[in-house]
Amino acid sequence: MSAGLIFLVVVVVAAVAIFFWFMNTQRELVNLDEKAKNALSQIEVQLNSRWDALLNLARTASQYAQHESETLIKTIQARRGSEVKTAEDIEASQSALGSVLSRLMVLTENYPQLKADALFTKTMDAVNGYEENVRMSRMIYNDSATRMNRYVRQWPSSFVANMLHFSTMEYLKVDNEQKRDAPVLFGENK
Repeated sequence: MSAGLIFLVVVVVAAVAIFFWFMNTQRELVNLDEKAKNALSQIEVQLNSRWDALLNLARTASQYAQHESETLIKTIQARRGSEVKTAEDIEASQSALGSVLSRLMVLTENYPQLKADALFTKTMDAVNGYEENVRMSRMIYNDSATRMNRYVRQWPSSFVANMLHFSTMEYLKVDNEQKRDAPVLFGENK
């Protein structure tokens, strides 16, 4: 075999290997991006379910405190169903949810008989369940974002990520001040 033919075979094999590596890297980037988007979508679903549960709480409270609950119902209806497409949207929704929940907890303190209402208690348990689902979904999103960010930033996959315009994803952060000021939900241990 001549040196030219050996060189050509080596070049073709290298080109094929690079092509398959590039294609595999692109597929992995798309896979990681879709997993992160799915996790974000799951958070949106859980947040909307929580808004629905809060609306049911406010409607239950309306039997005891008409004026205060009407304001809450209008606030919840305005916020419910708002699109959550970025980490910032989730943080804004979390903040709004915390505010509405705080106002609901004030209502329960002003109207103790509300805490004894079976529908209120059942719905509050649902809100607590959705809160846990959101927490788990946030962890899954951050894990997906970590994997994506690693792949986008590490060499040699960063070369393909830059070429195909993949970028790092924002993490969801816990606002320690908001967490510290969060109301203790009915039925939770202090």
